[in-house]
Amino acid sequence: MKRFSGLAAIGVVLAGGLLTACGQHEVSYKQEVVPILKANCFECHTPGGIGYEKSKLDMSSYDTLMKGTQYGPVVKPGDTLTSVLVMLIENRADESIHMPYQRNLLAQKNVETIKTWVAQGAKNN
Repeated sequence: MKRFSGLAAIGVVLAGGLLTACGQHEVSYKQEVVPILKANCFECHTPGGIGYEKSKLDMSSYDTLMKGTQYGPVVKPGDTLTSVLVMLIENRADESIHMPYQRNLLAQKNVETIKTWVAQGAKNN
């Protein structure tokens, strides 16, 4: 009976996780993430911008965003803890380099949108 109880408990936990994953809205890169980046990041992080000149991060397309900077990737699909983009917009890095640079922090709903997109695999959708 103990074995059955243990298996039942595991099944409940797994089912709960599946319901959460299935019930979560899939964030669209093109419809939701790009407008946030365009309004807050493109000014500096496109060719000719100061952020691009310093780091070579070009956020003007999915491919160039995923390529990252001259120092490495800024988005690690599925990994919000160590994705540099998430760290910077959550103000988890040195205050001197939080993003957007020398501007107010992003609205929390925008941070959550980008964070969810990264957690869901940072798809080009």
